[in-house]
Amino acid sequence: MIDKTALWTVIIGLGLGSFFLRFVFTGLVGDKQMPAWLLRHLRYTAVAILPALVAPQVLWPSATDGQFDLPRVSAAVVTLGVGLLTKNVLAAILSGAVALYGMLYLVG
Repeated sequence: MIDKTALWTVIIGLGLGSFFLRFVFTGLVGDKQMPAWLLRHLRYTAVAILPALVAPQVLWPSATDGQFDLPRVSAAVVTLGVGLLTKNVLAAILSGAVALYGMLYLVG
């Protein structure tokens, strides 16, 4: 087990760091107009972060100890296809979830 002091130090440190990152944008820059080049780059934040969060779970799923898993790869392909065809994030996420749980039900 981790020492309680170390655990709370990490929790408080991460909380303060997270608050500081948000405060920089909302508290210090919130009432100022941001440059166009920064706004252009911020539009791609979600597009960059979501695949980075999902890719490890598709390529090296912890549920199968890193072995290839057909349901997760199928769900990723369905999600990508629906997202490209419809340009609708919600439809892509829901179709991927349905594909994942459907394949898990079928494959086992």
